[in-house]
Amino acid sequence: MNDGQDPPERPAGRPAPAPGRPVRTPGRPVRAFVLGGGGALGAHEVGMLKALLEAGLRPDLVVGTSVGAINGVMVAADPRAAAIERLADLWSGLGRAGVFSGSLLERLGTAVRSGTHLHTAGPLRALLETHVPAGRLEDLTVPFQCVASSIERAAEHWFTEGPLADAVLASCAVPGLLPPVRVGEEHFLDGGLVNSIPVGRAVDLGAREIYVLQVGRVESPLSPPRLPWQVATVAFEIARRHRFARDMAGLPPEVTVHVLPSGAPAGEPGGALRQLRYKTFGRTAERIERAYTASCRYLDGLHDGDQPPGDGPRGDEARGDEARGGEVHGDEVHGDGPSRGGGLPGGGLPGGGVR
Repeated sequence: MNDGQDPPERPAGRPAPAPGRPVRTPGRPVRAFVLGGGGALGAHEVGMLKALLEAGLRPDLVVGTSVGAINGVMVAADPRAAAIERLADLWSGLGRAGVFSGSLLERLGTAVRSGTHLHTAGPLRALLETHVPAGRLEDLTVPFQCVASSIERAAEHWFTEGPLADAVLASCAVPGLLPPVRVGEEHFLDGGLVNSIPVGRAVDLGAREIYVLQVGRVESPLSPPRLPWQVATVAFEIARRHRFARDMAGLPPEVTVHVLPSGAPAGEPGGALRQLRYKTFGRTAERIERAYTASCRYLDGLHDGDQPPGDGPRGDEARGDEARGGEVHGDEVHGDGPSRGGGLPGGGLPGGGVR
């Protein structure tokens, strides 16, 4: 279903891309949107996408992990600001329609019957099939790839073509919450286990202008676990941040990366289990608006600093007197500023990594 609006057609004269690979737009670098995981906090990515699309920044490539695969496939299907309303509707459905809801007794019943997970994948599959008109990855308007973790091979696996719902469900099959997804002869779990913020994949595919949408506060220090169930969360977060820092440090000099600010307040709950409790989806609208405001401020800062504003018209909504975001020229980072190895709270990185 697409609410009566057909996705935009590929511009005349541009060849159809190989599955999951971008088509270069003359006159500018290949632009990619990279969407990381984050459970219910993935609502922030909706606000970031709204700001990007209103600024006329259309992607040539979208790559996603976990909940970022859900958001990413929606924008790859229709990379227009008008599509954000449908994405917001999808997020409203995540807290309803039995996707991550249900009583404690129902969830315990699912866990007892399955022995491995609290929720079934059926409601999420139905929600995806309702909101995304394309049935296969290669039919999307913008080339899209998402990552999942192969159980049999203990390896990173990238979906570039095939049934859309299978690929996205595999990418967001959080262990313990959703069942492993079988595709062909393999079973897959959440892509965040192997690549939570896949900047390197976008670079490998030719992207040179990258916008990272990630919702974990990678610049904030971690605290030692105090409870048994916090140990795994802290261990995962260490691995996630280490991979992201390594990818950023290894960027080629011709690549520019912008890590959009989420606008999330300090102390936003973390951990997969907490992020996917149905009550946390009640703050979806607030998270979208926070990220939208923060990302507009950042993008307006780039525009004020004579950075390219994008390919199309800016949105009609007034931005008020919002403060400027981070600005990057050469080897310097101004504004929010990153810390070495800790990611960026909202800044750009040209030429070679975290500075």
